Amino acid sequence: MKIQPFVQILTGLAIALGVTPSFNQPSYAIGIIFYCDQSNSTPTTFVRTEDGKKLPFIRWVGNYGSSQEWTPEKRCQEVSRRFQINYERGTFKHIITGAIRGVPVICAARSQSDRCTDRTLLFSLKPGTNPNDTLRKLLDRRALAAGNALDESGGNKRIYIDLDRYLNILNNKFIPK
Repeated sequence: MKIQPFVQILTGLAIALGVTPSFNQPSYAIGIIFYCDQSNSTPTTFVRTEDGKKLPFIRWVGNYGSSQEWTPEKRCQEVSRRFQINYERGTFKHIITGAIRGVPVICAARSQSDRCTDRTLLFSLKPGTNPNDTLRKLLDRRALAAGNALDESGGNKRIYIDLDRYLNILNNKFIPK
């Protein structure tokens, strides 16, 4: 009889259909995610931690940019994207201050000895702006004060923020949502 091949095909389809939905399941263990969203009508870069907490990272309340076309919303979107790209590359272990072609900038870095480059640039500032002061204003001061996330070193008092320590401090400060 030809029933056996038909049964084999049906069995194969049943197995395939039973397995297929598992391929479409989202993975929640993908690490940290940076994204832009609103917090009390303010564009805010958030970080979603590995345990699912949504933590405000930077509130974009002013025009920190070197150009008027960079609204807080546009800046939030672009900088959040750059945070995520550098995090996925493994170049976002520290937040550092510096200059690129004479323009003050905030960058991602693997180590404290790294310098800012176009590839690690998170955002630029208006010429003449002190990047250390700007970084302190943008990040949650209470979180910086709560632990050893902030290190000012060198003759020019360059700031280094250890991203893991900073996120751990934020994570312990905020209640999960």
